[in-house]
Amino acid sequence: MVYAALFAAYGPRHWWPADSLFEVMVGAILTQNTAWSNVERALQRLRGLVSLDAEAILNLSTEQLADAIRPAGYFNVKAARLQEFCRSYLIAGGLNGLARLDTAALRRYLLAIKGIGPETADDMLLYAFERPVFVVDAYTRRLFQRLGHLSGNEGYEQIRSAFESALGADVVLFNEYHALIVNHAKAVCKTKPRCDQCCLSEHCAVSGQ
Repeated sequence: MVYAALFAAYGPRHWWPADSLFEVMVGAILTQNTAWSNVERALQRLRGLVSLDAEAILNLSTEQLADAIRPAGYFNVKAARLQEFCRSYLIAGGLNGLARLDTAALRRYLLAIKGIGPETADDMLLYAFERPVFVVDAYTRRLFQRLGHLSGNEGYEQIRSAFESALGADVVLFNEYHALIVNHAKAVCKTKPRCDQCCLSEHCAVSGQ
């Protein structure tokens, strides 16, 4: 019901925007705690400095990298995280080496990298490696708590498992669903919701309050 209503309202989202799978992974790190518009500015600055690959990024000093990605916020922290990811990426054999791992092993490998949490790892798994892993973010929690499907006390893995069990292992569906949730939460289901514009208002406990 939720997916169908969101898809009818917004149509396909064509997410994740990137020129390469490596760029998807870089974007997943840069988008932590910031808006995607800021990530796009950071990526543009980074591309103006070096080619967007792990070796080129590691050839930058931490200070150079931090300055390049400054628009993404927390740039010193993210520069260190991005360098750590690039090192681990190359140690694993790059994209091909990581792609050879099964989903559980790949997820463990990504989560073992300093600065890569469950949401970032799952962004990479779903959008770069096309693995059937549902991404849970703050928008997902907000929307489904307002719809009455979450209490607010659930952990990340509990929510992820619930979505995957309910939907089945469907990469295309997971991709589109997560993108639609993000779009709806940014446009309508904001911190202060615009319930009069919501395609889900008849199913929502918050609507009309």
